[in-house]
Amino acid sequence: MKNNFDIEKLKFPIGKCPKIDDVSKDDLETWIAVIETFPSKIKALTSTLSVEELNWIYRPKGWSIKQAVHHCADSHINSFIRFKLALTEDVPTIKPYEEQLWAELSDGNSNDISASIQIIEGVHARWVFLLKSLGSTELKRQFFHPENMKISSLEETIGVYAWHCNHHLAHIEQALLHKGQF
Repeated sequence: MKNNFDIEKLKFPIGKCPKIDDVSKDDLETWIAVIETFPSKIKALTSTLSVEELNWIYRPKGWSIKQAVHHCADSHINSFIRFKLALTEDVPTIKPYEEQLWAELSDGNSNDISASIQIIEGVHARWVFLLKSLGSTELKRQFFHPENMKISSLEETIGVYAWHCNHHLAHIEQALLHKGQF
């Protein structure tokens, strides 16, 4: 492992998720566009990678490219469900999950990312359709996250997941740039 890398920068190549307060119509349109284009971007970055390349990591003790792809499928399925819960229940308590442990399961560590890419494509198609249909009242709906003891609105969560998409795309680009050598 080389010691000349800034671990914090490697962990958060686009910076930490910003605190989201006031959300404008332009913010929402930008964020939804990020979520909408994410499947094509992650597919373009990964479609020609060899098994060796899929196993490249993006930072010391970080996930491999394949784990980042599988994680995005898992995470975005969970987020889509959280949106539906918030739209149909009064401030539901969502179920957290152990992301790191999920990444170590056989499906989260598989060299075949095709099913996760398909999941991302399908979930994002449904999610974006739903997001574009939401009015201002629906965007204010909320859920409670027991892990961080926080109530979040759907509109701020759209921003969080736009960041999440770009965050993991940057991880994959970073692994490719450094050829997994950290």
